[in-house]
Amino acid sequence: MPPTPSHPTLQAVSDRIRIRSQSLRRDYLAQVQRLANRPRGSDRLGCANVAHAIAAMPAQDKLRIVAEKSPHLAVVSAYNDMLSAHQPYAGYPELLRDEAHRLGATLQVAGGVPAMCDGVTQGTPGMEMSLFSRDVIAMGTAIALSHDVFDAALLLGVCDKIVPGLLIGALHFGHLPCVFVPAGPMSSGLSNSDKAKVREQAAQGLVGREALLQAESQAYHGPGTCTFYGTANSNQMLLEAMGLHVPGAAFVHPHSPLREALTRQAVRTAVAHTRARAGERFVPIGVQVDERVIVNAMVALLATGGSTNHLIHWVAVARAAGIVIDWTDFSELSHVVPLLARVYPNGQADVNQFQAAGGPSFVLRELCAAGLMHAEVTTLSDQGLADYARVPVLQQGPTGELHWQDLPPGTPDDSVVRTAADPFSATGGLRLLSGNLGRSVIKVSAVPAERHVIEAPARVFDSQEAMQRAFQAGELASDVVVVVRFQGPQSNGMPELHKLTPPLSVLQGQGFKVALVTDGRMSGASGKVPAAIHVSPEALAGGPLAKVRDGDLIRLDATAGTLDALVDASQWDQREHAVPTEAQQQDSAHGLGRELFAGLRRQVRSAEEGAVSWL
Repeated sequence: MPPTPSHPTLQAVSDRIRIRSQSLRRDYLAQVQRLANRPRGSDRLGCANVAHAIAAMPAQDKLRIVAEKSPHLAVVSAYNDMLSAHQPYAGYPELLRDEAHRLGATLQVAGGVPAMCDGVTQGTPGMEMSLFSRDVIAMGTAIALSHDVFDAALLLGVCDKIVPGLLIGALHFGHLPCVFVPAGPMSSGLSNSDKAKVREQAAQGLVGREALLQAESQAYHGPGTCTFYGTANSNQMLLEAMGLHVPGAAFVHPHSPLREALTRQAVRTAVAHTRARAGERFVPIGVQVDERVIVNAMVALLATGGSTNHLIHWVAVARAAGIVIDWTDFSELSHVVPLLARVYPNGQADVNQFQAAGGPSFVLRELCAAGLMHAEVTTLSDQGLADYARVPVLQQGPTGELHWQDLPPGTPDDSVVRTAADPFSATGGLRLLSGNLGRSVIKVSAVPAERHVIEAPARVFDSQEAMQRAFQAGELASDVVVVVRFQGPQSNGMPELHKLTPPLSVLQGQGFKVALVTDGRMSGASGKVPAAIHVSPEALAGGPLAKVRDGDLIRLDATAGTLDALVDASQWDQREHAVPTEAQQQDSAHGLGRELFAGLRRQVRSAEEGAVSWL
């Protein structure tokens, strides 16, 4: 069958991005081509350099690299056993090396990158380093690959900032073929909705620490990614849409035979895509990730109600490939991309139920059939995105060979996934808001329609701790728009404010009109409370959020796409900008290593520019 013609909006946005990025992209590809055309590393480097690179390797591997000129793969790993999602990576180097040897190739762990758990650091000073850790990971990836002896790279990471950081770093080595190797989600425990109920009870003082810890431990209980559809699992969905995984690898459990088969296939894919294997495909990541691939990732995010964090991260990812996107691009796509999945916090299902219902393969099949993705892009598989619309299975028998099969037609579970012809919503899960308070984004996929418009007096806070104290004192029990400012990247690193969700949910559950407006981030787990986040420019940079005063009437209208303080224009123009106190500034600048990030805070770009610190 001929491919479905692209939707006019998809094509228009893609064309606009291509034209906008033309100069940057041309320069980027020229650099990729220059580096790709060099002799391979062991032939190009000096003898002492090569000797250092292979000194600790077995004699047979040395022979393969120097004499046989076999493919040599780098592994960049975000392994640690602090993150449940990354703990399974402990044994991956030996597994990957074994498969490389089967293929006559060699492999080295080129380096490790830091990986912090946002679940541990939520609401603590450590969270103020979270966003910047993405760029540190990108730098760590660059350091690992700077040895410049490799023919391809395997990138091991799953969670929030780790995948964007690895991807940004890899795109700065765009001449290398790169394969991302996931580890899979943990098994389902206490449901996400039941966990949220206990959190709300704890916020009201109805249950104590013991009951709360028991519930949290039943939800987060074993190896693998957390099972809600937050930033980590959104990462995996977007990598599938970009063709940077082995097809269907995202949500297979860590210790299943299928997971090992997919991991071995990642090695085979990397080897096949190196120039060292004459006659096979050479697919460097910098060429593979073009504007159409970036748009495919944006569409996948919108169609699944994915994490708002990616409105920052994928702007940075695109920029690393010489491509410029902005929130207007997301907004225009959101108006035509249907919502095809309901996974918590946008529904009751977790990612395991999503996978059982067809998962990324189902969503990609529907989007391609509707002309809402560029299906003919270059991927790690031979057939473009068509292969990513199929599911991997292991054949029965002693060999247990890996193959892919089509999903059955229709919807396996219409409470979790829907076809493009019968979606949960005709439009995507994200909206752009603009007005006299600046530009911001809101995730509406989990917000009831009757709460898409909130108009209420402002209560202004300069920290999330101050807001928590006011809630506990009973000061917020009314219709209210909670404004939490000085939370942008320049202020304190733009921490996630996920700890605000339970008290705001309690207020909403009591029947009040409630919304959050902030220049900070919410977690990928943000849900049913209307939240205008990433407000840009941020308050510290002279943004209008610094003008808001207690009692100002704020109108958040996700339907019209507006965010305004309903204050007389002349009065608004004359208002002075509030500034954080010296104590506030000092608190965010010191302690627990935050001093080390001062330079990043000084030079970081705005949230809409991807909060990048390396331009």
